[in-house]
Amino acid sequence: MSGVAVVGAGPVGLTAALTLARAGVPVTVFEREAGLARQSRASTFHPATLDLLDDLGVAEPLIARGRVVDRVQWRDRAGVVLAEMGMGSLDGMTRHPYRLHAEQSSLTPLLLAALEAEPDADVRFGTAVDGVAEGGTGVRLRIGQSWARAKYVVAADGAHSTVRGSLGLPFPRAAYPTQALRVFTDSPLDELLPRLAPLTYVRDVGQSCSLLALPDHWRIVVRIPCDARNPLATSSVAALVRRALPGVSRPVRVIGADRYGLSRGVLGSFRCGRVLFAGDAAHLTSTAGGLNMNAGIHDAVELGAVLAEVTAGHAGPAALDAWAARRRNVLLEHVIPRSEARVAGVQDRDSSRLAAAMAGLRAIAGDPQATRLYLAQASMLDTLPGGMPASAADTLPGRPPGRGPDRVLDPVPHHPVRQS
Repeated sequence: MSGVAVVGAGPVGLTAALTLARAGVPVTVFEREAGLARQSRASTFHPATLDLLDDLGVAEPLIARGRVVDRVQWRDRAGVVLAEMGMGSLDGMTRHPYRLHAEQSSLTPLLLAALEAEPDADVRFGTAVDGVAEGGTGVRLRIGQSWARAKYVVAADGAHSTVRGSLGLPFPRAAYPTQALRVFTDSPLDELLPRLAPLTYVRDVGQSCSLLALPDHWRIVVRIPCDARNPLATSSVAALVRRALPGVSRPVRVIGADRYGLSRGVLGSFRCGRVLFAGDAAHLTSTAGGLNMNAGIHDAVELGAVLAEVTAGHAGPAALDAWAARRRNVLLEHVIPRSEARVAGVQDRDSSRLAAAMAGLRAIAGDPQATRLYLAQASMLDTLPGGMPASAADTLPGRPPGRGPDRVLDPVPHHPVRQS
C-alpha cells in the first residue's frame, strides 16, 4: 500500500479519507465492525462544520435529513424565557447560519457513498487493525495474522483507540462529577411548552436539562450523579422528566432512555511519527453542545489537506507537527473550556454560578454585537481549519477591517485547560 491508511469508519475517519481521496491520495479505510454504526450518538452539527461538509458535497443531503435550529433559548422550569439568540446573527459569516440536529448515522452513509465513488479509495469493513509499527518510510498495520503497509496512518478509531494503545501512548483523562441521561420522546414538546425553541436549555437550580428537537423526536438530556441508583428504571425516568418539565400540559411519552459517562482528556501529541490521531482517539470533552464530534471533523478536514501536501512533496513533515499543535491547542484553549462553560452551575447545582452564567447570557442576548460574537464562537467559526475568512472576521465587533481571522476573544471568561 503506497497511500494512507485510515483506521475507523466513523464520521471523523470517513471525513479524513474523503478529503485525502479528493486530493488524489490513495486511501484505505479499515473498520473493525461489519458495517457503519447505527447507534444514537452525537446529533449536533455546527455552522462551521456544515461549511466544511458542504465543501465535501455532503451538507445538502445531511440538512435534508435533519432539523434546522434557527434560535437558541434559555428558560427556567416555570417557562420564563431567560434569554434567546437568533442564529441569523451569523449571516455573512457562514453559508449555514444555523445549527443542525441530525443523527451521526445520517452523515456516515453520505460520506461512505462519496468515498466509494473515488477511484483510489477502498473501504474494508470487518477488518480489525490490531496494532501498528513504524519502520523506515512507512507504517505496518497488523491485521489478524498478516500485515499491511502505508505511508501514513490516520487513527480515528475512537476513545478506546487500539492504535493508540498499541503504541503505548498514555491518554490521561479526568471524569466529570456527573453522567448524562438521555431521554427520547415522540411527544411534541414545542406544542406542550409555549414558545419553546428547537434548542432550549432549561436552567434551574432545582433541575436543569437540555431539549433538542430532531426530525422525528425530542431529546431531553439531564446531568445526574454518577452514583444514581437505577436511573434508567421507568419510574426514575418519568420522575426526572416531571421534575425537569413541570409546566407541560400533558404527560410526556418516553420511547427510550440511555446514559453515558463524561470525561475530558487530550492526547499529549496528535502525532506519533507517521501516525496521526483525530477525533475521540485524540480528545474527549463533556459532550455538551456536540463540540467533540464537530472538533473531530475539523481535525480530519485539516489533517487530510495537510497530509495531501506532505505526501505530494509540497510540504515537509514539519507541517504535520504544526497541524498537531494547532488542533491540540484548539481543544485545550477553546473547545473544552467552552464545553464546560455551557454547564456552569448545572452539574454542581451551584445557584450562584448558575445565576451569574444566566446574567451573562441575558446581557449578551440584549446586545446584537455581543450575540454575533458569542454565536460565532459557539458555532466554532473562530477555530475553523485555516481560520475564519477575513471578510467574515472583519464583521465581528471590535475588530478593525483587515485584521484577519487570527483570534477572536471570548465574551464569557473561561480558563484554558492545561495538560502536560
